[in-house]
Amino acid sequence: MRLHKSKKAKRMRGSKTHGYGAKKKHRGSGHRGGYGMAGTGKRADSKKPSIWKNSQYFGKRGFKRKNSVQLRVVNIEWIEQRLPEILKKNKTKGLPEVDLKAMGYDKLLGKGKPSTAYNVIVNYASRTAIQKIEQAGGKLKLSVEAGQAYSIQD
Repeated sequence: MRLHKSKKAKRMRGSKTHGYGAKKKHRGSGHRGGYGMAGTGKRADSKKPSIWKNSQYFGKRGFKRKNSVQLRVVNIEWIEQRLPEILKKNKTKGLPEVDLKAMGYDKLLGKGKPSTAYNVIVNYASRTAIQKIEQAGGKLKLSVEAGQAYSIQD
């Protein structure tokens, strides 16, 4: 009974193929020609020029993250720059309202200082944004669709 089998790399020193037959057969996907769109353009010279025209054929391009949500964010500074335009469109009694949700923004961040008090309607907001809006005398209404969780994280 054999207790210890010596490794193939040691036993096959001097052998060109280490017992795998042709050299190319033990190269991952080398025996099949490679992964993905491999094959066309790697041999058969007559096919290459048609592939060279297509610049999208060879190589990898970018990636897509699974389960990622892209939030459209805006700072208090951005609201301050556009406040006169926003107030012209918005006719309310009491404090003026800035509806970022209707404008297509998801989250309010705290860069900048509010010059006047106003109410902000948005899905998400950072802690600093909430503090700055409340210190100026305004209120922040976090409106989230039913069944959707929200957080007040930076």
